[in-house]
Order: sequence, then C-alpha cells, then structure tokens
Amino acid sequence: MDYSKSGNAKADKNTPRNTTVSTRGAPQPAGGMRENKAEILARMKAAAEAKKAASDAKG
Repeated sequence: MDYSKSGNAKADKNTPRNTTVSTRGAPQPAGGMRENKAEILARMKAAAEAKKAASDAKG
C-alpha cells in the first residue's frame, strides 16, 4: 500500500493561512519603504554626528 498518497494535500509553505485577518505592524505605503543607499548613508551619518555632538556636550 502506498501511504504517500493518503491524506490531505500539503499547503504551500510561504502563503498566509487567512488573508482577511489584519496583519501586524504599521501600515506600509503603497510604493514600499525602500530607500536608496545614499539616503540610508546620509541618515546614518547624521545620526552619528548627533550622537557625537551629544557626547561632546556631556563631557
């Protein structure tokens, strides 16, 4: 007897079980939140400068 053919078919691995349930997290913009590398680098540099200025003012 071939037991591999018995039972229900297996569901796809990466599909949500129910699409009507609201997803977790903040709503995403329609175009996506993709930033280009230059914008990310500029934001990181600005954050580093702010952190450095805050530590210099502290002590």
